[in-house]
Amino acid sequence: MIWAPAQLAVLAKVVDLNGFSAAARALGVPKAAVSRAIADLEKSLGTRVLERTTRRIALTHAGRLLYPHAKRIVEESDAARGVVARLSTPLSGPLRIVADPTYGRVLLTPLVPRFLESFPDVPLEVSMDASAAEEWDVAIRTGVCADGTLNFRELGAPPALLCATPGYLQQRGTPGRPEDLRGHDLLTPGTADLPEFRLRLERGSQRAEVPILPKLAINDPAVRHASMAAGLGIGLLPEFLCRQGLATGRVQPVLPEWKVPASAALYALYPVALEADMRVQRFVDFLAANIIPALSSERASS
Repeated sequence: MIWAPAQLAVLAKVVDLNGFSAAARALGVPKAAVSRAIADLEKSLGTRVLERTTRRIALTHAGRLLYPHAKRIVEESDAARGVVARLSTPLSGPLRIVADPTYGRVLLTPLVPRFLESFPDVPLEVSMDASAAEEWDVAIRTGVCADGTLNFRELGAPPALLCATPGYLQQRGTPGRPEDLRGHDLLTPGTADLPEFRLRLERGSQRAEVPILPKLAINDPAVRHASMAAGLGIGLLPEFLCRQGLATGRVQPVLPEWKVPASAALYALYPVALEADMRVQRFVDFLAANIIPALSSERASS
């Protein structure tokens, strides 16, 4: 005879509630069904798992070994019922979105009306605040938290480029080779450990690495872009931030034939507890379908 997980679940309930009657009430079955489940379990195992007296119930040695496994079956069963309950619960309330302002305003803003048109039954509540501490359902950020409480989906690593204003390049000259960058004011991502930034470039099979002492080192690409647009130097920036400037001629690419490493990857994060929420899945799928192509678009100057 093969003993069933249901019998183990009954055992856990009997032990936790210290009685056959209490377990029967909790399970919504007759007391006789609980007694039969324990008897069948003991018959299948060929040993007793409970010592019964008129006043108390105690686990035998075999029962003590078996109980942790029985308890896990109950916990997994409860978790499964919770997932099904969330799936069958009607969706209500807005889906709360928080986005890093730099990425949110440029990449998310044009997608919001398109999402609402495609999914009119999913209202949104959107906050452009990188430090938002209030509860949220989906966050759009660089970097992930690997503490097991969040699921994440990579939306892509934005291509990057070097660029500057025409005024800066007229005043300081246009670099013709990677090593020429050492004579310029560079605006780069922050370097936590060293004041020096090592810029790596590629052109076909050629590789170059240029050590730089930046004029400005900061991880916020919006600040780097604003500083570059103000003519303060050559910025190492996500390409999507520079498209409009490149298209209008207010920004010029620097060393355009050389490729620089992509910017930090962008992710959609959401709590593990919401992985079965169809609103979350619809929104994350929509982001992946639309942001990934947007990040990989050709340069506006090409």
